[in-house]
Amino acid sequence: MTSRSAGPTSTPARAGWARRASAVLVAIAAAVALVGAGSASAAPPPRPGPDLGPNVRVYDPSMSVADIRASVDAVYDEQVDNEMGPSRYTLLFKPGTYGTAADPLIVRVGYYTEVAGLGALPTDVVINGHVDVYNRCLAPDNCIALNNFWRSLSNLTINVTGLSDCRASGNFWAASQAAPMRRVNIVGGNLTLMDYCTAGPQYASGGFIADTRTGFVINGSQQQYLVRNSEIGGWSNAVWNQVFSGVDGAPATSFPSPPYTTLDKTPVSRERPFLYVDASGTWQVRVPSATADSSGVTWADGQTPGRSVPLSDFYVARPSDSVSTINSQLARGKHLLLTPGVYDVDRSITVRRADTVVLAMGLASLTARGGAVPLVIGDVPGVVVAGLMVDAGPVNSPALVRVGSGRAATRSDAANPTTLLDVFLRVGGPFAGRATVGLEVNSDHTLLDDIWAWRADHGEGVGWTVNPSENGVVVNGDDVTATGLFSEHFREYNTVWNGERGRTVFYQNELPYDAPNQAAWQHDGVLGWAGYKVADTVRTHELWGGGSYIYTNVDPTIHATRGFEVPVTPGVRLHSLLTVQLGAGTLDHVVNDTGAPVSSAAVGVPSTVTSFP
Repeated sequence: MTSRSAGPTSTPARAGWARRASAVLVAIAAAVALVGAGSASAAPPPRPGPDLGPNVRVYDPSMSVADIRASVDAVYDEQVDNEMGPSRYTLLFKPGTYGTAADPLIVRVGYYTEVAGLGALPTDVVINGHVDVYNRCLAPDNCIALNNFWRSLSNLTINVTGLSDCRASGNFWAASQAAPMRRVNIVGGNLTLMDYCTAGPQYASGGFIADTRTGFVINGSQQQYLVRNSEIGGWSNAVWNQVFSGVDGAPATSFPSPPYTTLDKTPVSRERPFLYVDASGTWQVRVPSATADSSGVTWADGQTPGRSVPLSDFYVARPSDSVSTINSQLARGKHLLLTPGVYDVDRSITVRRADTVVLAMGLASLTARGGAVPLVIGDVPGVVVAGLMVDAGPVNSPALVRVGSGRAATRSDAANPTTLLDVFLRVGGPFAGRATVGLEVNSDHTLLDDIWAWRADHGEGVGWTVNPSENGVVVNGDDVTATGLFSEHFREYNTVWNGERGRTVFYQNELPYDAPNQAAWQHDGVLGWAGYKVADTVRTHELWGGGSYIYTNVDPTIHATRGFEVPVTPGVRLHSLLTVQLGAGTLDHVVNDTGAPVSSAAVGVPSTVTSFP
């Protein structure tokens, strides 16, 4: 989801629809008392911290608000328009309280910026103020959130304080894909997922919240969204596809009007590992355990269940490190912490030991060189990879991330699945890239949580033959679960599911914009390629909350036969499906031959199928 509304392709009809879709605004939730006292871990005594490189900023509550504000503002000024640039930053807050009602701390979050607390609990770090993402102004009269990607917020409390006029009512997080909010506690005001203060309400393009407690949520013009294992005090508005899984306070299922899809419990989940400083001042990484059939936040009764790994057990990598050095450290039994930056990867970083943690800071990026597969996970259970970006390079890579080999000897563990969280795959954008597949999953019992595979439709190195890539995600393993799967613009099936007993909770897809003509985009007598394909041999599969959109602006006469393609068998069940036309092209059916077409006759109006078959 990208700049289709940001430039000349915008249409008055779509802009007007966005204004209508965001008309529902609500009053502020009642303010609650400031939290932070009596939390599980006290502020650590002064002690030198680890050397995490020049782009990690560590703040202490003894620092003045003015000094912290100057530091975070400098990062924001560099990153606010740095959509395709190489800079990466992490802003870390040690346990304590920052800002006051009289002198609040306001943090604005730009591209490739991670903001996180260093407490054992989210209540150990309290910011009296805001941590905001606003619309990005591409021109004075074109301020949108569609392209607000690649940033994150986690493990702290925001007591909404300060600012004036409409910004005073809530914490703004007007972001789209690849901008997760995890393990956050918001009190004293709303959480607002659209920015209705900068040039009026505008589109935002879908996001992800997990393990978070908040009051009322103003969804506004978010086209689609997944909230997982959280607590909310209410939710306003729905556009196309809003999914709640294991969320206390979520609205009941009412798809398609309004388009809410709610699961009482999440089938399989694991929260993202996080850095924290314990009571003795030791830096640790908490690695949450996987759970089944869960709901609510993991920290309601204390520390999230799991294990703590001292940071000394990690190899702390820098972008200047060679792959040989990193692989040598992994082979010795070290976990891997990638500090912010861009890593050139000329052969695979290979994880062969069970239960290894690969944690990236500041959306650290691996760039494929010479056709390498940048990350390969062996046939072992319990590997956890989080916060990582992977870019295709100019020589074609067969895949950007590969999980398991698919051999019969593959070991897996349903209670301890290999897990990918906040892993973002990109072909084109900052430069031309080539990859056959974004993510290839061969291991059974793999868990995918907030994955975005993106063949770029804007930026540098963009075009049908300039950044070719056939499939975003290919799942060959059995018993694989995806919670929050985004796959966009790939030239053939965006997602291919070959394994048995797969489950997807929330799927978002855009078909490729740039097919040059119908002859170039068809196969086996079928026009175009479906956005989500379950193999004909599969007997059991389930999907909740799926959307596929068409916008073929290079040739608006192009048709796609269907958004979803699945075998017709009792074990394959799909719930809450839709297709949407965004201004060009025609999608003839929602799933197989079921569902009305979407075309220029009704731009932005979904065609829906509540259940299939």
